[in-house]
Amino acid sequence: MVPSRGIALKSTRELTLMREAGRVNALALEAAKAVIQAGVTTADIDAAAAEVLKKHRAKPAFLGYGDPPYPAVTCVSVNEELVHGIPGKKKIREGDIVSVDCGAIVDGYVGDSAFSVVVGEMSPLLRRLMEATQQALAAAIDQMRPGRKTGDVSAAMQRTVDQAGFHIVRNYTSHGIGRQMHEDPAVPNYMKPGTGVLLRPGMTIAIEPMVLVGTMETRVLADQWTVVSADGSMTAHFEHTVAVTDAEPMILTLP
Repeated sequence: MVPSRGIALKSTRELTLMREAGRVNALALEAAKAVIQAGVTTADIDAAAAEVLKKHRAKPAFLGYGDPPYPAVTCVSVNEELVHGIPGKKKIREGDIVSVDCGAIVDGYVGDSAFSVVVGEMSPLLRRLMEATQQALAAAIDQMRPGRKTGDVSAAMQRTVDQAGFHIVRNYTSHGIGRQMHEDPAVPNYMKPGTGVLLRPGMTIAIEPMVLVGTMETRVLADQWTVVSADGSMTAHFEHTVAVTDAEPMILTLP
């Protein structure tokens, strides 16, 4: 849930600070991706990202967040785990989809991004799932332009996923971001074009299509964090923090 605080338009200086937070976050995710292979644990993946944040003196945005407090630096979700998987002793196997989400706070501003990767050989189904989720993210980013609305961003994600024959989650959203990890506006991953909040330069949104193979239904495990597909089917998740500018959309979470 995103608390209502009003939409904060970021200045050029603030966007520069957010870009640095995003850069550090991207480096942490690169380190996490580099260790992913069969036999490593999800805790190993988390530790690789945590080391990069520590090196850059960045505060983990996820650690201690929420109620109950989130207990790790990253979310590492495997296969049917869509988002918010808690790193631990689980070992990665050949054929797994591993999704890693990380947030970094630098000079008071947050960068938030995520990726999914298939370990070993990729089946045709998983290839289509990965491509559809990445294409949904790209289509949504392309809508982040002045004069368009959040519904245009949402509809671009939904249309891309629907056309690929998959399902986009309904009960978790993309979200505004800045000094807080979750700010206004909330951006559902499905809406009608032309609806929602008007996009203006200085708006910053963490866009994150969360895609399921079987149905759109999810459930939360007993740890009160891990969100899984209700039918146990595979999932994927990609995310970038993006700013609306007077020109092209600005991706803030690049290395």
